[in-house]
Amino acid sequence: MMALGVAVVRSLPGPVFFPLRVLAIAYADFFRGIPTILLIFLLGFGVPGLQLSGIPTSELFWGTVSLVLVYTAYVSEVYRAGIDSVHPSQNAAARSLGLSYGQSLRFVVIPQAVRRVIPPLLNDFIGLQKDTALVGVLGVIEAFNQAKIDEAATFNFTPAVVAAVLFVAITIPMTRFTDWLISRDRRRLLAAAGAPV
Repeated sequence: MMALGVAVVRSLPGPVFFPLRVLAIAYADFFRGIPTILLIFLLGFGVPGLQLSGIPTSELFWGTVSLVLVYTAYVSEVYRAGIDSVHPSQNAAARSLGLSYGQSLRFVVIPQAVRRVIPPLLNDFIGLQKDTALVGVLGVIEAFNQAKIDEAATFNFTPAVVAAVLFVAITIPMTRFTDWLISRDRRRLLAAAGAPV
């Protein structure tokens, strides 16, 4: 939802929203530009190192925050592309029916945009699932770190193979699901156009 909010702010028209658009652009550019592992390192070690009262010091918390910040920036661009792909006539038709800009965005533009970007969103989810291994630099025990611990104890690389198989076991079904969604959407568009499916 945060990513969709950033995308909507970036698509707001008019000079009155210019400062908000600049902030949304700066957010997306900054967090897409910084390497994920560097952000995890900076937040995971830097923020607890400040020893501020009331600020969490959990490595898992700051690793999660880092991934959320980075993937929100990426996903906001996917949503923005979806919003931009909806033909302006859709918004104009909604406005001619008496809907406000916000209502036309909510009831006409965003539902179409979200439907169009589901496959790329699932690809981002797959990337996020794999990037959880990066949180291990903070000392959080996740699949990759557990594999390294087991390897060090047994001098056997089988745990690394098992960790890789676990990641693949999650990724491949998501990839096939994405392919199915793309195929279903293509069939629906062809059926609507009257072309043979």
